[in-house]
Amino acid sequence: MEQVDKQEGTGVATTPADDPWYEAVPSAGVTYEEATAHGAGPADGVPRQRAHSAAEIYLEVQRSPAFQEVRRRYRRFVFPATLAFLLWYLAYVVAATAAPGLMARPVAGAVNVAMIAGLGQFLTTFLLTWAYARHARLRRDRAALELRWDTQEMTRGVAPR
Repeated sequence: MEQVDKQEGTGVATTPADDPWYEAVPSAGVTYEEATAHGAGPADGVPRQRAHSAAEIYLEVQRSPAFQEVRRRYRRFVFPATLAFLLWYLAYVVAATAAPGLMARPVAGAVNVAMIAGLGQFLTTFLLTWAYARHARLRRDRAALELRWDTQEMTRGVAPR
């Protein structure tokens, strides 16, 4: 276990960095080792709970239905959107190489089909970015924030809501 030195009043006490009671160790001349020698918790006398490791907590969160739902919503948007954009991009590249006559056809003055399609690539990128941000805000952000909050609570040794 990693150890860190923590300044407590006049003396220095060694405190484990992953201890959920790290900030609650009494400072009235009592070292961390003295406070925890008999299994006591912080100064208020609450018994210490077994702290789960970060790996255990994150595996538990990953297996939770809430996390799986957030991932499912993410995949349902990202995979089709990525596929559609890649197909659109490849169609542009293939048309530029396989049908140069079509791409060189003028639309208005010096503007040709290739220029319109190229500008369409930029427009598609901006629209896809907007759609992704909207989807994240409406379908995933709240659930992801709740998961984050629960995970932080668990890492502090507090049961999730």
